[in-house]
Amino acid sequence: MHLTKRTTFLVVSMLMTLGVAVGCDQSKAELDSTKQQLTAVTTERDNLKAQLTAAQQQATALQAQVTDLQTKLAAAQTPPPPPAPVVEEKGAKKKKAAKAEPAAAATPAPAAPGATTGPAQETRKGRGHF
Repeated sequence: MHLTKRTTFLVVSMLMTLGVAVGCDQSKAELDSTKQQLTAVTTERDNLKAQLTAAQQQATALQAQVTDLQTKLAAAQTPPPPPAPVVEEKGAKKKKAAKAEPAAAATPAPAAPGATTGPAQETRKGRGHF
């Protein structure tokens, strides 16, 4: 059998096409697998971004709470302002002011629980009491 150049070219090109088609099937399966992995990784990334955004919002809210509580704590720890000094006047007004002071001292303001306001106030009896 005598093959011409044209026939030889057709046979060789058919064999090459067949070889490429077989090789493409393997790479096509690999390409599909890679596409599926890409889709899965993209979905996971989107979910993680959503979780990160939610965590950042929660952290911002918690930081605001901490700042608010610190402000309240600082306000609670500041001592109350001292009472205004009583101005003493001459004569009869002095006696009236003196009578008003024991009544005010008899009813002290309630102290915060667990806080100490100074030495204990107790009534002394007997000898040695001045």
